[in-house]
Amino acid sequence: MQIGIVGGTGAAGKSLALRLSSLGHPISLGSRAIERALETSADLSGHEGIIGAIGGVTNLEAADCEMVFIATPWEGAQSTARSLAKELSGKIVVSMVNALVKVGSEMQPLFLPRGSVAQSIQAVLPQSYVVSALHHVPAKELGAIGGPVESDILVCSDHFESKKRVMELLDSIPGLVSLDAGSLVNSAAIEAMTAVLINLNIRYKSRTAMRITGLQRN
Repeated sequence: MQIGIVGGTGAAGKSLALRLSSLGHPISLGSRAIERALETSADLSGHEGIIGAIGGVTNLEAADCEMVFIATPWEGAQSTARSLAKELSGKIVVSMVNALVKVGSEMQPLFLPRGSVAQSIQAVLPQSYVVSALHHVPAKELGAIGGPVESDILVCSDHFESKKRVMELLDSIPGLVSLDAGSLVNSAAIEAMTAVLINLNIRYKSRTAMRITGLQRN
């Protein structure tokens, strides 16, 4: 499956590109600046374990893929999505963006008028199927394609079939287990929890991930 990553040259986007490419998916790595996209994709393509091609493209070209991830900074996520509404119409759009701000030495969540970044994106993409996922996975572990990623992934959407397809993709990543966390309104709590995990990482000099206990697992 050809996967596009809008704003893919940041840490989260690069790690996702490496991981999905290692599973054989061709990746269109998008950026506002094509030069940056080309430079980043060339660097990623040199990693051992890459199977699917990683190509540097504009965000517009990344939005022309079968499934599209939004990995921009939170400030530009809604406006970027709005500018790509035509290309993203009828497609699954996965928001992995968290609205966070640093206050002193601590990260704190921001609560947007729509509740979450994912809901803000859905508001400007009424013809797209927005899914919220991958908020709590440490980028370094996600991009370390030589090993598994030990984490549960909470996935939200108002569109069941789209959520199911995203969960199937995430479950193909070794170590990851996706969990249906309900409708998109729940993404506000999930995005906000990212600030707590980052603060734990800072305080305990670690890289935390989430595991939900008490569930019957296969």
